[in-house]
Amino acid sequence: MNSLRLCMNGNNGGFKALWKFNAHLPSWTDSLKIPFYAKAPTSQNPFPATSKLVLNQANLSSLLSVCGRDRNLILGSSIHARIIKQPPFFHFDTYPRNALFVWNSLLSMYSRCGELQDAIKLFDHMPVKDTVSWNAIISGFFMNMDFDSGFRFFKRMSESRTVYCRFDKATLTTMLSACDGLEFSGVTKMIHALVFVGGFEREITVGNALITSYFKCGCFTHGRQVFYDMIERNVITWTALISGLAQNEFYEDSLRLFARMRGGSVSPNVLTYLSALMACSGLQALVEGRKIHGLLWKLGMQSDLCIESALMDLYSKCGSLEAAWQIFESAEELDEVSLTVILVAFAQNGLEEEAIEIFTRMVKLGIEVDPDMVSAILGVFGVETSLALGKQIHSLIIKKNFSQNPFVSNGLINMYSKCGDLYDSLQVFYQMTQKNSVSWNSVIAAYARHGDGFKALQFYEEMRMEGVAPTDITFLSLLHACSHAGLVEKGMEFLESMARDHGLSPLSEHYACVVDMLGRAGFLKEAKDFIEGLPENPGVPVWQALLGACGIHGDSEMGKYAADILFLAAPDSPAPYVLMANIYSSEGKWKERASAIKRMKEMGVAKVVGISWIEIEKKVNSFVVGDKMHPQADIIFWLLSGLLKHLKDEGYVPDKRCILYYLDQDKRD
Repeated sequence: MNSLRLCMNGNNGGFKALWKFNAHLPSWTDSLKIPFYAKAPTSQNPFPATSKLVLNQANLSSLLSVCGRDRNLILGSSIHARIIKQPPFFHFDTYPRNALFVWNSLLSMYSRCGELQDAIKLFDHMPVKDTVSWNAIISGFFMNMDFDSGFRFFKRMSESRTVYCRFDKATLTTMLSACDGLEFSGVTKMIHALVFVGGFEREITVGNALITSYFKCGCFTHGRQVFYDMIERNVITWTALISGLAQNEFYEDSLRLFARMRGGSVSPNVLTYLSALMACSGLQALVEGRKIHGLLWKLGMQSDLCIESALMDLYSKCGSLEAAWQIFESAEELDEVSLTVILVAFAQNGLEEEAIEIFTRMVKLGIEVDPDMVSAILGVFGVETSLALGKQIHSLIIKKNFSQNPFVSNGLINMYSKCGDLYDSLQVFYQMTQKNSVSWNSVIAAYARHGDGFKALQFYEEMRMEGVAPTDITFLSLLHACSHAGLVEKGMEFLESMARDHGLSPLSEHYACVVDMLGRAGFLKEAKDFIEGLPENPGVPVWQALLGACGIHGDSEMGKYAADILFLAAPDSPAPYVLMANIYSSEGKWKERASAIKRMKEMGVAKVVGISWIEIEKKVNSFVVGDKMHPQADIIFWLLSGLLKHLKDEGYVPDKRCILYYLDQDKRD
């Protein structure tokens, strides 16, 4: 077989290597029962005319199958040429059965090599065709993503009156494999009808394909019904439904069916366990996930590469990062999926520095990175992350030719804007050849983040002119922009437009933006009325927005109203205590301020320390209030003291109303 693989590489060196090591020929020619008496082949003529090579239909079919599998068009077409020169053994007139067998193999070879025009030409010149012929050409179209031609040939096949060209279960499963998307729901239902017309409703393979297709097309009820109507089910049947439910976010139903399967006579396979782990990840069901992990250990499947990636994803989404890291470290083999999973795990659990460190080590070690890894690492960038490092990753993206990947480009737009570089963020946007809704959302959010609300609205208008439909994220950025620009009326128009014009239901985050917008503009009563008029419980972000607005305008009465609700809704949050203390400070109510701080201490709630960052010479420097840890702290405080003296000399008077000092003392100086 080693010599055969050398021959299959499709170049001159392969043929020479095959001839050089002809001592190995019997090992594979005997298994194919091919008497090999040929002279040395060349790249131009791998089967010389003087050869006494004798091949029967089984030998040729095996060879052509290997050529199709390895996409070796050179050898496959050479075999085709030899068949044409062969005696009438493979001619339709002399031996129609043998000829049809071989020509179907040729048809499959050309289709699998992506040479559809040659496949069509061969198909059209075949005087006799059977079901296998039609299946081969239809499968070739679908394999090469030419769905229109595939459906057109299926229609021609259905209209053929030849008894040998009736569709079979292979035809139906091939057709169903192409039905992937909501637009194919009607086609799937039509094929389902043909299943009954042809009497294939008891075929397990057809039923399995129907379940998979229905779930891919969004017809979940039909997919379930096919499963329950099947008299006989195998592991693929169960896995198709469990997987379909998990992929469409019916996580609880998926796990229930998995438990039912384990209680029956059919044992799950690796794909079944992968689907169950996906359902656990979606539900963040750590207990159930650990039980499945234990089963995998018992069955010896825990080292499977896909299983390890799924387990890392499960543990990271459940916040158990240590368990995810243990699996990562103990893995004998790593691929792009597992590396991407661990990167996302660190990023989603607030360990941005660790994620960047892993990515940097991967690049230095020469590990091949893909667009998914790059987009994952770009997602961890924020105001505290090094812009210089982001630019280095951008250079890597250009080098790897990932620039036209929309996920990568969208990540770059967000990275630059979050790191404060709006110009480069815009440059990436303008250089994109294909922009989707995420691209437009990213650039609108960039302007909103930088306080340029009018520019954000301008880009929204351009987005609409391009025919790109807005999403809930679009409106979140627009409301944020209107809030900082003081465009109250425009913001309320956007909120109404969400449901009225685009069928989008506002979320708690949208309502919080509206309250923030009204509050910043000084409409505190209107903000309170807006909250009380909401159809459901608005959630913590909405009340925090109202309390923050009360802090801006120093309204302790309404602030206390919002804070009391927050004390009950989020007792562990320091926000209501800190904001109320600042409001009381601004009004000079020192007794009430001290009471708020005392209550915060009694509840055991710690204030989250604010941090500032600045990047100097490719290094990010971070500071907190009263920070003495920086190696240049003495120089920094000496310089700040000098600047403050100069400011006071120029008439600057510090505003101490909203300063919250250390919680263990009540300073008012």
